Amino acid sequence: MINFNVPPFVGPELDAVKKAIENHKICGDGEFTKKCNAWLEERTSSSKVLLTTSCTHATEMAALLGNIQPGDEVIMPSYTFVSTADAFVLRGAKVVFVDIRPDTMNMDENLIEDAITEKTRAIVPVHYAGVACEMDKIMEIAKKYHLLVIEDAAQGIMSTYKGKALGAIGDYGCFSFHETKNYSMGEGGALLIRDPENIERAEIIREKGTNRSKFFRGQIDKYTWVDAGSSYLPSEMNAAYLYAELEVADEINQNRMDSWNRYYKGLKELEDTGKINLPVIPENCVHNAHMFYFKAKDLAERTAFISFMRENEIGCVFHYIPLHSAPAGKKFGRFHGEDRYTTKESERLVRLPMYYNLKLEDQQKVIDKIKEFYR
Repeated sequence: MINFNVPPFVGPELDAVKKAIENHKICGDGEFTKKCNAWLEERTSSSKVLLTTSCTHATEMAALLGNIQPGDEVIMPSYTFVSTADAFVLRGAKVVFVDIRPDTMNMDENLIEDAITEKTRAIVPVHYAGVACEMDKIMEIAKKYHLLVIEDAAQGIMSTYKGKALGAIGDYGCFSFHETKNYSMGEGGALLIRDPENIERAEIIREKGTNRSKFFRGQIDKYTWVDAGSSYLPSEMNAAYLYAELEVADEINQNRMDSWNRYYKGLKELEDTGKINLPVIPENCVHNAHMFYFKAKDLAERTAFISFMRENEIGCVFHYIPLHSAPAGKKFGRFHGEDRYTTKESERLVRLPMYYNLKLEDQQKVIDKIKEFYR
């Protein structure tokens, strides 16, 4: 069986976890957490990065830092993972969904302004497949209406928009290090903070609402409860696993890019003959080969294709069911404007096996079977 996903594993992860244990420090904010934070700050040019227990929790922190209140509205695409919306629903906000662009599957930046009301507080662009949203336009709109921009860059580490790291353009950005991501700690994420004035409160929220971080830096004599917060610190063992991969991040990235390019080259003839549509990477966007997908003709063809590949022991999957069609989406949100592409394009998209060290022979089998299906 060729699995759809295999969690990344390079080798040094085991030694790093062992070192964390030997350090007698396996809770949060030890040596490896600090190394991960510093590496991410350097690579993204963020004022501060804080490792978290998940990307979901990073987004929850951003909602807290943004003072999202009951009755506020937050604009985002419907074609995203539920966590994007959950973080704001937990704050009592209304989610306003806008349609996507069919080329990148990202939020259509030209539909955002019309969805803004006096209750709008934030825009949440989701960088699907590690391909950037049109951030210049989004930031321009946010500035005009004094809105926060919270980037869901769960899939976006190592990707850039006009040379800027995804997640580091808006007020806050959120990374994921789930086992399905390019770099993993099993479960985990990170909050990227652009403006230095927001760092102290972020540390307090992450440390259960206490100023414990300042205490450990020797800035205060004792720490106490000063704000609302929760525990968003990941285990040091998880951080150690991740740091071992960050040390060879470029090698992992290139390996995935090679696999992505082989898929694109191997399937281009099917696109040229009008049988499928391949991913589009806009100019000024550098992606990270987080996933490789193509679009079938319609839902029926995609269903038949996934079944055919399963019969040939190849794991292929569809992705999100648009949130506005879900029971909670109808309860906590609304779709602004016409759903021209969100549902239609989501029903066509199918994801192929994609992970670090995908074997050449396995990838060739995937390509050959796709061609066989479309023969």
